[in-house]
Amino acid sequence: MQATAPHTFDSLALKDIKASMANFNAHQAARFSQMDDISELVTQRSDYVDQLLCQLWQHYLTDEADCFSLVAVGGYGRGELHPRSDIDLLILSADELSLETEQKISAFITFLWDLKLEIGHSVRTISDCIQLGLDDITIATNLIESRLISGHQETFTELKRQLHLPNFWPSKSFFSAKREEQRKRHLNYRDNGYSLEPDIKSNPGGLRDLHTLYWVARRHFGAENLLEMTIDNYLTQAEYRELLECQNFLWKIRFALHLVTKRSDNRLLFDYQTDVAQKLGYIEQGNGGIETMMKQFYRTIRRVAELNEMLLQHFDEDILGNADHNPIAIDEHFQLKGNRIVLITPGEFFYRPESILQLFLHIADNPDIKGIYSTTLREIRESRRRLTYWLQDIPACREKFLALLKHPRGMGLPLTLMHKYGVLAAYIPQWNKILGQMQFDLFHAYTVDEHTHRLIKYIYHYPTAESKVDHPICGDLFPTIKKPELLFLAAIFHDIAKGRKGDHSELGAVDALAFCELHGLSAHDARLVAWLVKHHLVMSVTAQRRDIQDPDVITEFARVVQDEKYLNYLLLLTVADICATNDDVWNSWKGALLKELYYQTQKALRRGLEKPIDVRSRIRDHKQQALNKLLARAFNSQQVETLWKRFKADYFLRHTPSQIAWHSEYILQHHDPDKPLVLVSKRASRGGNEIFIYCKDTLDLFATVATELSNKNLNIHDATIMNSRDGFTLDTFVVLEPDGEPLALDRTLAIKPALEQALSYPDKVVPRCHRLSRQKKQFTVKTQVNFLPNKNHRTMMELIAYDTPGLLASIGDVFQQLDVMLHTAKITTIGEQVEDFFIITTEEGKALSEAQQTQLKQTLISALASNAHS
Repeated sequence: MQATAPHTFDSLALKDIKASMANFNAHQAARFSQMDDISELVTQRSDYVDQLLCQLWQHYLTDEADCFSLVAVGGYGRGELHPRSDIDLLILSADELSLETEQKISAFITFLWDLKLEIGHSVRTISDCIQLGLDDITIATNLIESRLISGHQETFTELKRQLHLPNFWPSKSFFSAKREEQRKRHLNYRDNGYSLEPDIKSNPGGLRDLHTLYWVARRHFGAENLLEMTIDNYLTQAEYRELLECQNFLWKIRFALHLVTKRSDNRLLFDYQTDVAQKLGYIEQGNGGIETMMKQFYRTIRRVAELNEMLLQHFDEDILGNADHNPIAIDEHFQLKGNRIVLITPGEFFYRPESILQLFLHIADNPDIKGIYSTTLREIRESRRRLTYWLQDIPACREKFLALLKHPRGMGLPLTLMHKYGVLAAYIPQWNKILGQMQFDLFHAYTVDEHTHRLIKYIYHYPTAESKVDHPICGDLFPTIKKPELLFLAAIFHDIAKGRKGDHSELGAVDALAFCELHGLSAHDARLVAWLVKHHLVMSVTAQRRDIQDPDVITEFARVVQDEKYLNYLLLLTVADICATNDDVWNSWKGALLKELYYQTQKALRRGLEKPIDVRSRIRDHKQQALNKLLARAFNSQQVETLWKRFKADYFLRHTPSQIAWHSEYILQHHDPDKPLVLVSKRASRGGNEIFIYCKDTLDLFATVATELSNKNLNIHDATIMNSRDGFTLDTFVVLEPDGEPLALDRTLAIKPALEQALSYPDKVVPRCHRLSRQKKQFTVKTQVNFLPNKNHRTMMELIAYDTPGLLASIGDVFQQLDVMLHTAKITTIGEQVEDFFIITTEEGKALSEAQQTQLKQTLISALASNAHS
């Protein structure tokens, strides 16, 4: 459908213009839904606004309309308008305005605001514009892309003449300023364009990166558009078409976003992604449509970023003259220019694709190389796109890829650049499929390919001093593994099957095994890589969602691991995987859990799985060590033994000697059995602050504690619920702040009296209303309750549910309602959902029957559904 002819407004009454605008907006929305050419739509909107402004300008400044210039600047100056784009106007005059003229212009602008147009305006003389433009690169840029809408042509022409004078932002200064502006903008996004809620304009690879190319081309080369840049081969025809394709896709998303939000907002928030995807025709089951749209978005900004970097570097050489005229030879095909490597044999990458891998080997060999020359980037891009096969199919490429894997610096900058410039996707077919693959949730902060890249970088940096502070075990372990290339291969393949139907761990293991066999690895090494991929989640799940104080859990995990070598590799992979998933997901609690699981499993493997832990011996050892500590604090053994006779054996098995001594010291000094005893550790241990509660046992105790801690905005990560032989609780909770940090000292001091008050008067504890975050409101999670096989007369239950304030208190209320006794709770929050583990019994201490399990499941689902919508 072609754009309509310019509109003539029959009436300039506010009501009539609003009606006209409503009709025009409906017309454009209809054309957009029919998938009409997006460039026509944004141009048509600009033309429509031009016509409206011209007539209103003539109306409000009847006698002076031709004395001043009404000028479009910014995006409007380029003739581009989206439904809620800012309409930036410059009212230009040769001299200062009279008071009467100012009043008329004010009425003109006020009328535009009454029309609900997104007007930004300035009233300036030519000298004002020049001075302000010299002071501010943003103003200068707006002026450079200005165009006359109506009014005095000569005044506008004089402005344009002065803008092109040599002293107004010479192209070298302009280029340097725009490049620095882009660098700072990228830093605001941590140089990462793969945010879950990207800004379509400002993200790295977004529309601003396209605009930067346009601005530089216009200022230096005098090009009215990027197509003119193809004349002197600064831009190839293929690159121009690619930039145009990327721009049009980003325009479509922006246009749809404005239709959905009905305001000027370029952030593709979770709130809008569903509606935007539907308007763009991405309609798939569940979140499939959103994920497909975002996959194309991430692939698009990757292409824009690549072209932006290549062309700005090209401009840098031409405008600033930064080309190195004294290159250093590397070999017959490569040179070093400055700190960038350059290919000196045109077509080499196409005729000998293994040379692409050789380039990255040179980067690994020479730490002085910091990047790739623009002409070489172009060669990579062109040869990559002309390939009709995968690079891994070429024996010489396989040889060099393995050399990179084994190189001490191969997984550093070389791997990053291979990922950045699409070489990894040209090498591994499965990697190409996960480019831009995202998951619509709050847990995975990056696309699958970017997450995997970050995981590899975490592994690569284990030996650094900074990493050793955060991950001391990994820092010590990594140098001891004999074949780190196997760990890197497992990292590459661990999530490579995401987005496919089936278990991604099992599918990825099959891919990894085939890859290893193709590359000639030994059967032993191939099995290790495939095993790591298949089991890359098992250590994290065991540590966070199983009772690792149970010797049987350790034995079961040790049987999966098989030997200490596999355990070491798995720990290194697991820690990096967690850290690379989300910047906020790693905390000291997770570190403590993994550390404990690692060392307990290591002991089990060294002892031999046929020799289980001697539980009685461990209990005796814990008691003796705790007794020694108490005797040193002036308690006598008779006091201690009398107290400990009240405790069950499980208490001494599940607590360390230090914990036992700490609890016992205060219980022995606690003389009022009707008053609760609450201990809060002042320092973090086991990754969080411990809260110990000793008081008479009641069914509502867990719900009371959970409610009070929720009211204090604390997260419970672990709960061990025990009672003495005479009906007292011996409960331990591990808590952290919402950001995963341990409690500050003032917080620990405030929690103790608050809990004592709550436990003394549980009926007065009322849950506070906590608002769900804007992001969480966009998600739903189906409540799932699964029961694992009963063990030791206890029932193990897994719960997956929507993470809402007061969730644990609601669960505690259900347990109380059905007379269910809670013994252990492991609380894991993953984005918008929780994945919790509970060990429970009946009030008589027996495992739940099938009927009781069914009742508990139904009651929990019903209660949590009410909680989610309350």
